[in-house]
Amino acid sequence: MSIDYRKHKQEQIKSVANPNELASKVQQLKNLEDEIANAEDSVKKLKEKANVLSQFEIPQMMEEMNIKKLKLTDGETVEVSNFYSASIVDQESAFQWLRENGRGDIIKNDITVTFGRGEDNKAAEYAVLAKGQGYEPVQKVGVHPQTLKGVVRECNESGIELPDCFKTYVGNRTNIKRS
Repeated sequence: MSIDYRKHKQEQIKSVANPNELASKVQQLKNLEDEIANAEDSVKKLKEKANVLSQFEIPQMMEEMNIKKLKLTDGETVEVSNFYSASIVDQESAFQWLRENGRGDIIKNDITVTFGRGEDNKAAEYAVLAKGQGYEPVQKVGVHPQTLKGVVRECNESGIELPDCFKTYVGNRTNIKRS
């Protein structure tokens, strides 16, 4: 036996004859939306504090103490590792640099053609004939973000400096392995 909750709710709403009840429900929704916004703001602030500890304070203290890895009394371990962030600022220059430096294979070139409802036959023909049917494909050329981070890590570890067409960030991150 299944219950259609939407129908049940609609019947329930029809039975509400008191506009004050509706106003009360609207106020409840507004209050909940405000609570959610406040909770999201609190979480954002907590994440910012955690990032400062993870990326700056703990790594600096461990470096000053010449500690790479720390085992806590409860069996958990604390380790600071590098993390990388990267994006492409100038696509043409970045792709040229990647190709010239033996990394052109990470550039992905996707072509997408969209057909409407009932155009399955045209789609099949297009797969064989491509542009011959008068459709203009949409082309997207790019590098997957994780792959780009990997290139930044490799270059950083090899001492290769990336040109300004890439926006990169190398930082520290504290990892706590919980038992």
